[in-house]
Amino acid sequence: MGGGKENNAVVRVFKEKPQFSFPTKNHVELCEDLGLIDYERGAKLAGNGSWIYRGWGARMEWALLNYFIDEHIKDGYEFILPPHMLGYECGYVAGQFPKFTEEVYWIQNPTSSDKKFMLPTAETALVNLHRDEILPKEELPRKYIAYTPCYRREAGSYRSEERGMIRGHQFNKVEMVQYTTAEGSDAAFEELVGKAERLVQGLGLHYQLSKLAAGDCSFGMARTSDIEVWIPSMEIYKEVSSASNARDYQARRGNVKYRDDDGKLKLAHTLNASGLATSRVIPAIVEQYQNEDGSVTVPEVLRKYMGIDVIRKDS
Repeated sequence: MGGGKENNAVVRVFKEKPQFSFPTKNHVELCEDLGLIDYERGAKLAGNGSWIYRGWGARMEWALLNYFIDEHIKDGYEFILPPHMLGYECGYVAGQFPKFTEEVYWIQNPTSSDKKFMLPTAETALVNLHRDEILPKEELPRKYIAYTPCYRREAGSYRSEERGMIRGHQFNKVEMVQYTTAEGSDAAFEELVGKAERLVQGLGLHYQLSKLAAGDCSFGMARTSDIEVWIPSMEIYKEVSSASNARDYQARRGNVKYRDDDGKLKLAHTLNASGLATSRVIPAIVEQYQNEDGSVTVPEVLRKYMGIDVIRKDS
């Protein structure tokens, strides 16, 4: 599929758009009223694009991350906690550098010439795990998940529609990465998309799955699909997961290979998907699950982590 964003195609939709019989609030109002997020003090501490999770908001954020991680571990993914500060080569192998070197936060060591950047996504670390390695074919696919905050400079587009947590310089995400053979690449992509979809389905949120047109894909990715949740107050869908197949692009940059059945060295394929990013999931939850009395019902899958069914002002 050629062209840009206008040629993206909706593949499927989960649930109907929520309908309300009462005047609704947006997620900023709901989060402030219920004491879930402190936007004002977040900006005081770190400027625009920053917020503070408080009370049940912090509990919900932590519950989401635990829900995601538990589901991935059930599916046989290895849990990784990588460094947040990475060397330049990590960004190069991931395909983010040199083009996007100005969109990350750089850190200079004052006592040496050492310079590192804060990872914009855990993918940047995970696709470098096996840099300059030959992986045994029988061990493929290798399946990893990582939890990290993500740090991004380019998130400074503060249009009124992107208020609250929709865009930020720091947000939490669980990332999935697979290393596969060339033959297993397409099946791995479908697995990653399906896994991300099941997480959103488990939360009971209305969303759509979109196949990105070639012009809207990152230049290093051969194929990308986005899962986009409905934000009622904005009347638009916002991405909570992007699944991409880089085929051998990243492996070529990182010299990651395996031996085929004839003993010939071949480049591995790498794939990634968010599983999931939380900063748009919480706005979708509080808006889609809001009640007439201003409370928010907790999605059933999160209740065992939070120990509460409904968040009220006096909770």
